[in-house]
Formats: sequence, structure tokens, C-alpha cells
Amino acid sequence: MAQEIERKFLVTGDYKPEVGASQRIVQGYLSSVPERTVRVRIKGDRGYLTIKGIGSASGASRYEWEREIPTGEAEELLALCEPGVIDKTRHLVSRGAHTFEVDEFHGDNAGLVVAEVELGSEDEEFERPEWLGEEVTGQTRYYNSQLMQHPFRDWKS
Repeated sequence: MAQEIERKFLVTGDYKPEVGASQRIVQGYLSSVPERTVRVRIKGDRGYLTIKGIGSASGASRYEWEREIPTGEAEELLALCEPGVIDKTRHLVSRGAHTFEVDEFHGDNAGLVVAEVELGSEDEEFERPEWLGEEVTGQTRYYNSQLMQHPFRDWKS
């Protein structure tokens, strides 16, 4: 069983000078229930279908299955998705032995910037960049499936 282990943080500083690569991502959800999210994604010019299971108690790990699919099929599946879409640019930033995926959201989630780092275990140590802010691992409001339903623009301060 494939296990995804990652920690998620708000971004509070300037990470852009460290960006090694960037790619636009558009995604929707065929199912957004926490027990089994089914995501359709177009990343650059490639399509993907991803299934994720419910997270651990900490929210740092969960089952993940992903396969590349033809982009045309991903476009067709996006038309079947639940209302709402996630539109973001993913920036890759290397730091030490890890790569941070910094997602800069657009559209209804504009203004939100979140960084994730994938780990080999929940307690693995990593070099923490100075632009990394509050940890939000396990806070469901920051899950893309939730941002689709309750976008950042609607959050109250």
C-alpha cells in the first residue's frame, strides 16, 4: 500500500529566489469525502487520477494511489467533477535533502500560499527554510478538497 507522508506549512516569507521549477496545476474532485478523495489533475500538459485515503491522527500520512492518464481523458473527467476547481502554480524549492512544493493559489483561493514537504517518516527531520510559517498539517481547511468547497476568499479573519 502506498503511503504519503507530508507536513504542510503556511508561507510567510519570500521563497521565490529559491524556486528551481514551476508548473500550473488545475484539479477537481470526483469525490471529496475525507475517507476517499478522488482527484483529477492536469499538471502542465499531463493528466493524473489520484485516490487518497483518510489521514492518520496527526494528518501527516495517508494512503495515496496515483496514475498518469491521457490529458484528454483528464479534461473529460474534470467536466464530471464536483463544483469548484483548484487552480494553482506549484513551485519547487530544494532545501537540504528535501524538496518543498510551494503552492501559490489563484482564483477563489488567491492570496493563500502553502508549502508541503514529503518525508520518509512522520518524525523525519528536515531543514526548515526561514520563509516557512505556521504548521497546518492535519488542519482540514487547508486540504485542496476543502479549499474547493470553502475557498480562502470566504474565510473570515
